[in-house]
Amino acid sequence: MTRKLRLGMVGGGQGAFIGAVHRIAARLDDRFELVAGALSSDPQRAAASAAEAGIARSYAHWREMAQAEAAREGDGIDAVAIVTPNHLHAPVATAFLEAGIHVICDKPLAVSLAEGQALAKLAHEKKLLFALTHTYSGYPLVRHARELVEAGELGEVRVVQVEYAQDWLAEPVEASGANKQAGWRTDPALAGPAGCLGDIGTHAYHLAAFVTGMQPEWLSAELHTFVPGRRVDDHVQAMLRYANGARGMLWASQVASGAENALRLRVYGTKAGLAFDQESPNELWLTPLGGLAQRLTRGRVKSEVAAHATRVPSGHPEGYLEAFAQLYTDAALQIEALDAGQPLPPQSRLLTTVDDGVAGLHFIEAVLASSQAGGQYRKLQGG
Repeated sequence: MTRKLRLGMVGGGQGAFIGAVHRIAARLDDRFELVAGALSSDPQRAAASAAEAGIARSYAHWREMAQAEAAREGDGIDAVAIVTPNHLHAPVATAFLEAGIHVICDKPLAVSLAEGQALAKLAHEKKLLFALTHTYSGYPLVRHARELVEAGELGEVRVVQVEYAQDWLAEPVEASGANKQAGWRTDPALAGPAGCLGDIGTHAYHLAAFVTGMQPEWLSAELHTFVPGRRVDDHVQAMLRYANGARGMLWASQVASGAENALRLRVYGTKAGLAFDQESPNELWLTPLGGLAQRLTRGRVKSEVAAHATRVPSGHPEGYLEAFAQLYTDAALQIEALDAGQPLPPQSRLLTTVDDGVAGLHFIEAVLASSQAGGQYRKLQGG
């Protein structure tokens, strides 16, 4: 029987949102056991958070944790989950990579392209896994959509439309100090220079690239801040140009009143189009040119990539937590292979990694440059 991998966590203590999601996802497929954590910069809160989550070893600081866990004989952590505000992603990940520990990190990868490239270089040099949690790539039907494009079912891709709309920052909720998530996500010292762009714009960008297999070469973008006094953008829109001649549009907004978590993708080719809505993740629409729309459902599509990410029979909904868990399951498969000196299992090939994170930082850099230049087209390095 395959042993559970030992997991540590940095960040995600009391009052945090994504830490609890990571803990559920890591445990869902029974591949990880959470045994260590530095869950808060406040040692007392860190200890209380660890006790609440049933974590045996609590550390006052992540540097101490990286060194102590690497030095343990036989029961140190195999991987660390980093669920801190963005500004800590790079320093924390660097410490654990240098200690020889695999990394699973929230997006965006870092607050600058230079930081992200340094992380990628270090991870590759150390031959360690660096997984990035672009959750929506874990949905079975997102993976099936990618397979349809790869198989040529859409023909040559012509148009890519992706959007991500939320309304939770439509008012200055950060001003009260009561909303911890709003506080750090709108603080450029903690979130980096990209607000909505870095938070959900990167998700939209990655989803489009993941499904189509294409990165744009050029983009024209505009960032905007609607809420007075806010120090980062809360709305972004971009025009995309691809090497094959395809055109795309991306918009992301956290001030779209009435929107909950509306991540939607449409891809149109010479033979067919497809549409995916994250709020209805168990269905994918495929419409051949001149034909009838086909509703494809999770559990019924015939593809190995969808089956690998499916847990229950058709008609039983799977959602966000299962998609998140899929990333942890694929990470476990890759960690086991890397530690054994074996090739990566082919079924885990769709795991998002540090290289996807670098691509996202190229996108952020190009959007920032284009917006500052009044929407002039900017070339994406690596696009």
